[in-house]
Amino acid sequence: MVVLMQRILLVVAAMTLLASAPWSAGQTAPPAEQTVDILAERFSFTPSEVKVPVGTTLTIRLTSDDTDHGFSIVGEDVNVQIPKRSRGVVTVTFTPQKAGRYTFECSHLCGAGHAFMRGVIVATEPAKDGQ
Repeated sequence: MVVLMQRILLVVAAMTLLASAPWSAGQTAPPAEQTVDILAERFSFTPSEVKVPVGTTLTIRLTSDDTDHGFSIVGEDVNVQIPKRSRGVVTVTFTPQKAGRYTFECSHLCGAGHAFMRGVIVATEPAKDGQ
């Protein structure tokens, strides 16, 4: 009888742990994080497209391979100066709150092709279970 009671208590404890796990129904997983390195040079960003799920904290490490550049995300509170070649790395974080395309661009006049220096962060809805 004692062994049976111990097994029942063990099963109940295991079920309680599973029910409180972050992946259980109605709960979300901890926020995701992603880091990307972006190089600014000669009127382009490389890579010029970054894909992340909505709610992911995106850390962007920016460097320049030529002159001073800027980096801003249109409509968001992100705007930094990227120092010229070999003078450092600038890091920004951005967490898209809804699905869509977030355009980023050079915000520091850098030459004749400055107006073409753009890229995009594509925020997608997280995949649903079974998809």
